[in-house]
Amino acid sequence: MELLDRDVWTGRIGAGGWVPGEGTQIPVREAATGDQLGTLGGASVEQVAEAARRARLAQHTWAALPPAQRSAVLRAAADVFEREAEQISTWIVRESGSTWTKARSEIMAAAAECREAAALPSHPHGQVLPSNKERWSVARRVPVGVVAVIAPFNYPLTLAIRSVAPALGLGNAVLLKPDPRTSVSGGVVLRRVFEAAGLPADVLQVLSGGSEVGAAVVEAPEVRVVSFTGSTGAGRRVGEAGARLLKRVHLELGGNNAILVLPGADIEWAAAAGAYGSFLHQGQICQTAGRHLVHESQYDGYVAALARIASSLTVGDPYREKVQLGPIIDDGQAAGVLSIIADTVRAGGTVVAGGETNGRFVRPTVLGGLSTAMRAWREEIFGPVAPVLSYRDLEEAVDIVNASEYGLSVGILGDVGTALSLADRIQSGKVHINEQTVNDEANVPFGGVGASGNGARFGGPDANIEAFTETQWVTVRPEIEHYVIRP
Repeated sequence: MELLDRDVWTGRIGAGGWVPGEGTQIPVREAATGDQLGTLGGASVEQVAEAARRARLAQHTWAALPPAQRSAVLRAAADVFEREAEQISTWIVRESGSTWTKARSEIMAAAAECREAAALPSHPHGQVLPSNKERWSVARRVPVGVVAVIAPFNYPLTLAIRSVAPALGLGNAVLLKPDPRTSVSGGVVLRRVFEAAGLPADVLQVLSGGSEVGAAVVEAPEVRVVSFTGSTGAGRRVGEAGARLLKRVHLELGGNNAILVLPGADIEWAAAAGAYGSFLHQGQICQTAGRHLVHESQYDGYVAALARIASSLTVGDPYREKVQLGPIIDDGQAAGVLSIIADTVRAGGTVVAGGETNGRFVRPTVLGGLSTAMRAWREEIFGPVAPVLSYRDLEEAVDIVNASEYGLSVGILGDVGTALSLADRIQSGKVHINEQTVNDEANVPFGGVGASGNGARFGGPDANIEAFTETQWVTVRPEIEHYVIRP
């Protein structure tokens, strides 16, 4: 049987076994054409509650396994991702509208995340503490129990596995709620891969559905930690629900990331970096370069170079054509991108390149003549749009970068010494010198500040152990201490 055989998941959810979904059925659609590729089962609120109860029971057994056994499952999952790369990539291309190169990068990232997570079971999980009493005093990290992972559509596999794998590695069970638009590549794929890798039943369950399913996994009393990746608006609602329920919520949200081009930087190389940062996966990435800030002496040259690159890129159906940009995920998202472009032009901005659309296919667009008040500069666009603004001096540049409510990723291009001094003053979860803004690796902490989230809770052993375990204080005496209640 193929890993992603439709007979396994059609009309079903991955909770317990593959069982009929009792909620609203989910059409599986191709982003480029809108054609229906299949139908997934949707979970009901009652099925979410039952899945959470099963997950709690399964978690105890999973956490009690020797570390080497949990590690072996994660290494096996990495092998399955690589072995089934072509089949999985096809679903990522068709569901999310990504290019084949981007889809394969998700496979490599998934395998890397699993191998990094495979080291977590044998990591040190505590400290021996001094005590003023005659006893051993230990602070140890223990699994939280059940983790809810809510993942988005844009990098459906990568942005799910980066929470799923470490949570599993640290002895937790996981309820995964993928975006309805990418429930195969962001949900079914993970369940089937871990089944093939030998993960025990109920330790990972996939619950497809809309906002009601997302709310139900957050509300489930067995869930102690929620790992959410998505829009800032949705993240605020998840954070509010978690606070009310006294649950830890890790939020990786939107971004309006800046590329800062320093005076004297190589303009052709800078523009190439800027184009990659703005146009990769149609700009549908939280780390996308949404603001290009260039010294006034080089502004015209940069805009011209960026426009040349934008005009040279091909846009189309990545499954059937050799293209560099695919579609926006759906009609509503495409309309939102066009609205921001149109409002910016009405406010006095200029389309230097692109701006044309054909349904969900938006040409890579360069905007000039901007002010910081215009929508294209202020808002996260989530489309292939590169707004460019000039600055007079570095003081002004830092002020403009920091003026955004977001603080996820900044790229500084040019002199390294100057860039290092500026990095100390920039409010951002990540700063990349002589690189564009879209950067991630499985072993590094990832997260933003402000409207971009509540800090680094993904990547690297320290962040993952903090995210998916609790601290428990344990003391041990050789015999019962002699207590006397005095008057």
